[in-house]
Amino acid sequence: MMTSQEHNEPKEVPDAGTPVLRVGNWDLLSDHAYIIRHEVFVIEQQVPPELEMDEMDVQCIHAVAYDANQTPVATGRLLPDGHIGRMAVRKMARGTGLGGQVLQRLIQAARERGDAEVVLSAQVHALGFYARYGFVAEGDVYMDAGIPHRTMSLQLG
Repeated sequence: MMTSQEHNEPKEVPDAGTPVLRVGNWDLLSDHAYIIRHEVFVIEQQVPPELEMDEMDVQCIHAVAYDANQTPVATGRLLPDGHIGRMAVRKMARGTGLGGQVLQRLIQAARERGDAEVVLSAQVHALGFYARYGFVAEGDVYMDAGIPHRTMSLQLG
């Protein structure tokens, strides 16, 4: 079972063996979110670094999941306008459910904030992942950073 920590100041990390999900601002989580995003987007998917990092990070709610060894392995962000983005899971943690836990926590944050829906730009290969959490695909496939994407949304009513 994953424990959850939500705060804006660093606290003790739980004992090894327990996956953890931390939620907070960019100041708190930037080091670990950056490691994951750089590995997945810039190195693995060859997205130019100037497209991956942007000025919106400081305005977002971020989530980072850590595996049982307290290694940061999954991340995502919730923008002020209800968009979820920069969802990334390192290869070593794919299929473990940690990416889904990050997504669910960001959806919860949107609900708590009073958002009516969340929207995301899904890489086409990940459409099934998001559909498992209730997201519905909309519109046509489009290219973003050289990767096919499709808009998906989830009503929170």
